[in-house]
Amino acid sequence: MLLTWLYVPGDRPDRFAKAVASGADAVILDLEDAVVAGRKAYAREAVADFLAVVQPVPVQVRVNELTGPDVAADLAALRGLPGLGGGLRLPKVESPEVVAALGERVDAPLHPLVESAVGLEAAYAIAAAHPSVASLGLGEADLRSDLGVSHDDGLLWARGRVVVAARAAGLPPPAMSVHADVADTDGLAATCAAGRRLGFLGRAAIHPRQLPVIVDAFRPSGAEVSRAAELLAAVAEAEQRDSGTVVLPDGRFADRAMVAAAQRVVDLAARYPASP
Repeated sequence: MLLTWLYVPGDRPDRFAKAVASGADAVILDLEDAVVAGRKAYAREAVADFLAVVQPVPVQVRVNELTGPDVAADLAALRGLPGLGGGLRLPKVESPEVVAALGERVDAPLHPLVESAVGLEAAYAIAAAHPSVASLGLGEADLRSDLGVSHDDGLLWARGRVVVAARAAGLPPPAMSVHADVADTDGLAATCAAGRRLGFLGRAAIHPRQLPVIVDAFRPSGAEVSRAAELLAAVAEAEQRDSGTVVLPDGRFADRAMVAAAQRVVDLAARYPASP
């Protein structure tokens, strides 16, 4: 269970090892938007060289658009690399058929990004397109442009749609899109809190200084951990009694969704303990 993903431009190999050592749960080497057309080949080669060995954290590569001219070379360069443990991040996905076809060709987890109105309408179909799909995400910068949205409020429905699509397809909760203003840590924390209320879990970052803010925003509080532990203890007691009904101290009945959510809280707290 991860909370942070750090983007690095694929044509900046001097930053690759630093990103891996930054404390991010995963690193995303970007061959798409962060690399201008004239440096695509250089970036591709740099990324392939770095991923020739296994890295200490999962590394994803955001390839170029699946219907564009560069993706074939990206896939050829990345095929079979030991360090590509995190899989492929797929930008601007609009078609589940394209994702399914790619899933038959590559042996790697796939992470589609929905970045347009067309993609948003197909969100569930994209999430369920192939067993290799490991997560679903929202590319908010392009989606804002496509929809003509100037404020976060205009993305509320889109964000909810992606959360529901991921859940319906049996995928983990989606991570939030990046917060572009690196200096705005207060804004980052506030938008993380808003995303968490919508069902997102974790967030991509573009600078290491954003990582602790993201972790703090998504780490369970002490009260949340206590409630989750209480629920799981009640479940364990009911199992010992061979009782199919779990009644919590406040009188509520615990169902499977509540138990799964409580287990996630406990797991998150174990992975990201609060500072003493």
